Amino acid sequence: MSKIKVAVIGGSGIYKLDAIKVKESIKVETPFGNPSAEIMICEVDGNEFYFLPRHGHGHHFTPTEVNYRANIFALKKLGADTILSISAVGSLQEQYAPKNFVVVDQFIDWTKGQRKRTFFDEGMVGHVSTANPVEKSLQERLYKHCKEADITTHLGGTYVCIEGPQFSTKAESQIYRSFGASVIGMTNVPEAYLAKEAGMAYSTVAMVTDYDCWKEEHCTVQEIMDVMKSNYVSVQRFIVKAIPDLVKNPIKFEAENKYAVMTDPKLLTEHHKAILEVVLK
Repeated sequence: MSKIKVAVIGGSGIYKLDAIKVKESIKVETPFGNPSAEIMICEVDGNEFYFLPRHGHGHHFTPTEVNYRANIFALKKLGADTILSISAVGSLQEQYAPKNFVVVDQFIDWTKGQRKRTFFDEGMVGHVSTANPVEKSLQERLYKHCKEADITTHLGGTYVCIEGPQFSTKAESQIYRSFGASVIGMTNVPEAYLAKEAGMAYSTVAMVTDYDCWKEEHCTVQEIMDVMKSNYVSVQRFIVKAIPDLVKNPIKFEAENKYAVMTDPKLLTEHHKAILEVVLK
């Protein structure tokens, strides 16, 4: 078992971080198929962490095609217990401007039921609370490092997750705004919920690229790409500060999955037990 406890799951445009050194790549097998890519062991100033490109190298998985269960399971199997999610999002509120970061604390699941979203199925039933899907101490730590990196960052907010790959209609965008949601994306559910089921600390740094489509202003693809490039530079400054701290001063938290499984142990198959051996360890 590796001593590495911190993992970064990179979102759109975050495939190569110049600030880090890639040491090696590991192929991890899971009961749920293959993760999005081989998991990289990376290093920042001698501090090792795992990095996994959510959409695969070259961005070839749609948000729905991402194998979220395999991704989270593989990281837990390797020994990670802390996940930093980096995600590109649209803003649903005026105050969250392009190039701003939002360290969210809540999610609204607006996907269509096409995604495999739990480790507890096929004859094994388990329940884990997602009332607080983000680990607060991790969220606060990430916010601090964003500020240290001189990034305009907002602490707290709600991320509404849609199915994609299409962006919202204006009518849909107004509905999400009426929820009081802060940002909109396509990937953090069920990722955050699976991390909760696996007893891992999870938090998202959401990088705002645009105002979705609710705001009456034209935004070209090129303009969005320019913002993403700027966010890419900002996130490197953030990573250089966050990773060494998370490695040297691990997040302390209480896993909430210990008593998740409701199924009679006598009914659990070897397949179930193999999953629980990793998820509950």
